[in-house]
Amino acid sequence: MQFPQRYGLNRTVIALSFARFADAMGNSILIVIIPLYVAKLPGPNLPDSVLVGLLISAYGIVFTLAQPLTGSLSDRFHRRKIFIQAGLLLMAISTLAYIFADRFLSLVIIRLLQGIGVAFTVPASLAVMAEASQYSTRGGAMGFYSMLRMAGFALGPLLGSLLLVHVGFNAAFLAGGGLLALGLVLVQLWVKEPRSPGRVEKRGEPYVIFDRRLLGGGLLFLGLAMVMMSGAFSMMSALENEFNQRLQQTAVGFGIAFSALTASRFVFQLPFGHLSDRIGRRPLIVWGLVLMAPATILLGLVTTTAQLTAVRLFQGFASSMIAAPAFALAADISHAGGEGQQMSILAMGFGIGTAIGPLIAGGLATIQFEFPFLVVGALSLLGAWLVHRNVVESVPATAV
Repeated sequence: MQFPQRYGLNRTVIALSFARFADAMGNSILIVIIPLYVAKLPGPNLPDSVLVGLLISAYGIVFTLAQPLTGSLSDRFHRRKIFIQAGLLLMAISTLAYIFADRFLSLVIIRLLQGIGVAFTVPASLAVMAEASQYSTRGGAMGFYSMLRMAGFALGPLLGSLLLVHVGFNAAFLAGGGLLALGLVLVQLWVKEPRSPGRVEKRGEPYVIFDRRLLGGGLLFLGLAMVMMSGAFSMMSALENEFNQRLQQTAVGFGIAFSALTASRFVFQLPFGHLSDRIGRRPLIVWGLVLMAPATILLGLVTTTAQLTAVRLFQGFASSMIAAPAFALAADISHAGGEGQQMSILAMGFGIGTAIGPLIAGGLATIQFEFPFLVVGALSLLGAWLVHRNVVESVPATAV
């Protein structure tokens, strides 16, 4: 059996995956840059960890709130490609705008624009993946997509930290904007607009931003799994300065440790996605959330950069069991023409987690550094139980 057929790969899946690699790398350059840039610019008289948490959360909140609208519009007009391109263009422009930021309020406005850009890109990209992949190999296709996206996220912080240390802030922003522009070009050249018809409303039926009839099969609880996953691994971004002080490391050390999660996901995402095609989606999601609990708690207990890197690798392993199977399951139960709305539920969950993770970390760390990691670890176990009780299995029992 040839590799592309076995893992559900086709021209559209491969093309979109490489385009997402480029834009993920460009976007993730900012992960290690933003906390240090906040400390550099004048702003409110609040701890840096709180300001960074607010800034990261502003991005996540806008990204989350805008996705039902962008997903619904991409379903209504069935123009996925133009939504992806518009989002990438807005992200590229806003990344370059960091060069001209002179205060904390400027950073907030830029992050809001980036959140809108991501909201245009992600639901449309996932809808294309759902439409272009086949049921029997969808886990492998989603795994490949996530694998390349994680490769971009792994390399971005490393490139950003190296550019910051050896050149400066502006070089990192220029590189980020350039990579996002490259993603835009790749989408234009390689990604074809899906040929299937969009969702058609019946005569006299009012248009709604989100159709509640599309929420069957435990889709909301899959979104909750994404909240738990992204919340657990995004917490660290709000505490870069605190980690650097506690572990006596530089921005490069933090970048290496932070990227370890995405490097781990790069290795394990495709195998776990393919495994979900064979044994089922739900068991992997549940066990991934169970493993995420100790992986998150250990983040608050590390004493060296090596330990921090090892724990992030563990988090990456756990999140690999969640992401691709969850996206594949959501695509399995989605309705034709409604993929943008339905897949946006998981993307919204990711955005909510990205928003509340840094807020929890920045706020609760003022009480005790270890406290936020204990809280989110416990919530991961609760999420595992809820998914087990409420999410359907889409892979037939004969396949399991």
